[in-house]
Amino acid sequence: MNWMERVFKLSEHGTNVRTELVAGLTTFLTMAYIIFVNPSILGDAGMPKGAVFVATCLIAALGTTIMALYANYPIALAPGMGLNAYFAYVVVLHMGFTWQAALGAVFVSGCLFLLVTLFGLRELIIKGIPQSIRIAITVGIGLFLALIALKSAGIVAASPATFVTLGDLHKPEVILASLGFLIIVVLDRLKVPGAILIGIVAVTVTSFFFAGNEFHGVFSAPPSIAPTFLQLDIKSALTGGILNVVLVFFLVELFDATGTLMGVAKRAGLLVPSRMGRFNRSLLADSGAIFAGSLLGTSSTTAYVESAAGVQAGGRTGLTALTVAVLFLCCLFLSPLAGVVPGYATAPALFFVACLMLKELTEIEWGETTEAIPAAVTALLMPFTYSVANGLAFGFITYAVLKLFTGRAKEVHWMVWLIGGVFLFKFVYIGG
Repeated sequence: MNWMERVFKLSEHGTNVRTELVAGLTTFLTMAYIIFVNPSILGDAGMPKGAVFVATCLIAALGTTIMALYANYPIALAPGMGLNAYFAYVVVLHMGFTWQAALGAVFVSGCLFLLVTLFGLRELIIKGIPQSIRIAITVGIGLFLALIALKSAGIVAASPATFVTLGDLHKPEVILASLGFLIIVVLDRLKVPGAILIGIVAVTVTSFFFAGNEFHGVFSAPPSIAPTFLQLDIKSALTGGILNVVLVFFLVELFDATGTLMGVAKRAGLLVPSRMGRFNRSLLADSGAIFAGSLLGTSSTTAYVESAAGVQAGGRTGLTALTVAVLFLCCLFLSPLAGVVPGYATAPALFFVACLMLKELTEIEWGETTEAIPAAVTALLMPFTYSVANGLAFGFITYAVLKLFTGRAKEVHWMVWLIGGVFLFKFVYIGG
């Protein structure tokens, strides 16, 4: 107890060991779905699911431990939803890069992320990107996630005439996915901890009886991480064809992680002048976790907004985060359980997260078309071109052009001109 008091300063934050442990358990329950979802998504890209499962648990434990001991923050880290889908379904399956090259892109973006944090450029870049584009990135990824989730659930299917159409609603997979989504929404509305995890488990259990799923046990020794450990291809990630992927990873990591850290820290009362040093440490912790995760074999790691659930339960220090880290380590012995979770069981979780991401739309200044139109272009082009990068590209270019031809060029930060110019050069000289 004395050690915990010295390291986490519990009394100073008006908390105690029991409160912090309960808060940690609460956070873990709300985000534990990632140990099922991440291997499922990255497995679609051809990555060994067992190794990805181990990498997911390890990087979540490692990153969250650093956040706990170095920054003393009640915030957990794990591979981010959205970026894992972009990694698998766009970079690998759509653009045709190997998953090793995609891991290399994550590594390069993580190095850039760490550098801009160390040199204090992170805040400068964030301030330079228009608020409307920042919002649109979140919304666009939400729409993109929704499309992926509906396809995985079988609710949306391909059509040669209309591109997409309604799937076969009589299939048990479609019915179970729909029920899983409703379970998650209802439980979340009733503030039940772990609503997403409960929904995934409910669909998985039901699938054994109605969808032909097979049970292979619960506990076992962790699978080998060798198939993904240090398998990244940095050389391919530095070639011209994948540089735009690095930029997407970097920008989304920048806005998503920083926004989450600021939002949860503010909710916990930690964004005060006397504690800003800890916030800067938290920025370094999440930056380092990105390229560490690429070495282990998983997509970008980020701060989890679900950490707010632990803060709501009273978590105020790194002891909350350390509790989460220990629980993720314990999950290493649950690989058989993770392996039986079907894609249509995780699809409701993806769709729920996608729906929540659309709430950012209310923050767009719709009365100002030079702000609203680029935001709409950014968000809509992501799902309709099946590419986050294309959405970002057209968004930045549209923003710069509209401001220029309406006599408002002075409102545009130099960072927008730079990013827009890079994307324009790419379209003109390299192609889509």
